[in-house]
Amino acid sequence: MPKPVVAELIDLLKLERLEMNLFRGQSRDIGTKYVFGGQVLGQALSAAQQTVEGRQVHSLHAYFLRAGDVEAPIVYEVDRARDGNSFSTRRVVAIQHGEPIFNMGASFQITEPGVEHQLTMPEVPKPEDIEPPEPIPAEQLNAISATLQRWLLRLGPFEFKYVYPRDEIKVPKRPPYQQVWFRLADTIGDDPVLHRALLAYASDFHLIGTATFPHGISYLQPNVQMASLDHAMWFHRPVRVDEWLLYSCDSPSAQNARGLSRGMIFTATGTLVASTAQEGLLRVLPPKPI
Repeated sequence: MPKPVVAELIDLLKLERLEMNLFRGQSRDIGTKYVFGGQVLGQALSAAQQTVEGRQVHSLHAYFLRAGDVEAPIVYEVDRARDGNSFSTRRVVAIQHGEPIFNMGASFQITEPGVEHQLTMPEVPKPEDIEPPEPIPAEQLNAISATLQRWLLRLGPFEFKYVYPRDEIKVPKRPPYQQVWFRLADTIGDDPVLHRALLAYASDFHLIGTATFPHGISYLQPNVQMASLDHAMWFHRPVRVDEWLLYSCDSPSAQNARGLSRGMIFTATGTLVASTAQEGLLRVLPPKPI
């Protein structure tokens, strides 16, 4: 049996089938104010995949419409838009309290041979060579809410090792890129559908945060508003999320209270398994008058 925190996440992605194309998922509080975007991504992909046979997801494109309530379940309605000879397309709407909070289009493909190339993985230290970060001083932790403490400590189903660690409390300015090693905290079975749903879940970590780096701001600051607006993902090759993966992220632009970030996910041996892109709200509020 996997560790309890990993088993809990797997159960979160399984969903309850209500009708042929209707599913219900529960929410999990991981320290964010609202439902974590990766949870909705993973659950929506899980719902769509349950309506497809013999094909694996190769891309998804999603929009976050409303903040999700962590205290309430989410209903996923799947539209079987098309089943062709090689590709299947699905549209998914996530509904909470009678309103859509998220929609996604996903495309699935049979396995086919074809030409191949990929970009080279950045040269970075291996995860086993990265020292664990210094613990956050108690006085700094006590200055933020218990909810944000839980998010900051990330005692969840994924392990993270940062090639360039950043202090989220005393925030420096630095170039808009980062590399993060991550893996599921326990070994699981070989189901490729589950591994891709878990990768979708994990892909929402770190992306929009990369756009804050040149500005020396953090989601912990009360005058900073951040939220995912959309999320795109392409699955290139088979992947195991219980083995170390490198998430290489950069942010080419921030403007008009929005930031754009991109990511590439590599195996430890340098195989590119997925790519991501996300635009997020990045709003810095003026100081309140005294």
